[in-house]
Amino acid sequence: MAAVAAGAERPQVVSHVQQALSYTLFDCKWVPRSARLLCLGSAARGTGVLQLYELRAGRLALLREIEKAKPIKCGTFGAASLQQRYLATGDFAGSLNVWNLEAPEIPVYSVKGHKEIINSIDGVGGLGIGEGAPEIVTGSRDGTVKVWDPRQKDTPVANMEPVQGESKRDCWTVAFGNAYNQEERVVCAGYDNGDIKLFDLKTMSLRWETNIKNGVCSLEFDRKDVNMNKLVATSLEGKFHVFDMRTQHPTKGFASVSEKAHKSTIWQVRHLPQNRDIFMTSGGAGSLHLWKYEYPAQRSKKDSEGAEMGVAGSVSLLQNVTLSTQPISSLDWSPDKKGLCVCGAFDQTVRVLIVTKLNKV
Repeated sequence: MAAVAAGAERPQVVSHVQQALSYTLFDCKWVPRSARLLCLGSAARGTGVLQLYELRAGRLALLREIEKAKPIKCGTFGAASLQQRYLATGDFAGSLNVWNLEAPEIPVYSVKGHKEIINSIDGVGGLGIGEGAPEIVTGSRDGTVKVWDPRQKDTPVANMEPVQGESKRDCWTVAFGNAYNQEERVVCAGYDNGDIKLFDLKTMSLRWETNIKNGVCSLEFDRKDVNMNKLVATSLEGKFHVFDMRTQHPTKGFASVSEKAHKSTIWQVRHLPQNRDIFMTSGGAGSLHLWKYEYPAQRSKKDSEGAEMGVAGSVSLLQNVTLSTQPISSLDWSPDKKGLCVCGAFDQTVRVLIVTKLNKV
């Protein structure tokens, strides 16, 4: 079991604002370099909802609400420039759209990317983070993972799909990583049967795969723009795994540590933008857990044949809090203000939280 941090200096999770919504919330995101946040979801009549709020003196002010034809499942600013701050979204019909929030009537980029719902989306090469071209990755129920360059119409720059004769699995989560120079870049994808696949976009090949024996709900590298360091994978039955991505053994792959964190599904994992060794997980029973990863004294060792293999560290629980009786299905840290975070739950409520004392851990 993970050790719990000592009392007085433990970070506290303070509920700052909560706002009831009239629709099902699937994703919430801070707008970079602002006090604004976005809520994405599905209205009762089956349309998509996009709401823009601003945090003002302890309340959320609704700036605009936009309705779209199809429910919106997920969104990212990861491929946007800081000047434009365009939002990329994936919807229930399998369409990838990029929106200018100043003029959101018609998307600036649109492609029918998948045959079924886009479950997960991530972006890289934007926001002044990392190297290389802006790209968006989408993962879908149709079993495919596709990488898009928003400057290129209609065709994905990469398409990872099941090979002939292989059964298609529902892809639940995708994440970019390793984007530390112009050439290197990877995509990690997690599937409903517990598969995790790491695709190398430089060599266009499958670099590594494993199975965590349980549906993979959320994946995130601790940083997208560094030489692969750590990857967290969360699962359907309340376990998460931290992989040390620095050393890949020829047969054993990456070293990992796992933790049984929640009594139910861990819907999301998000690393603190200002400290990559602190991350938050959100659970099916309405709880948030704040974790710290501790590195081992040595991160690699040689096996009996002299091949390098990784050594996993350990995780400790800094704090946990229960906010709702319903699953917390989306989570986002503010990239600008340390400790400010937003989460959305199936009780149709968006909550802005402040996590204190993060510089003490």
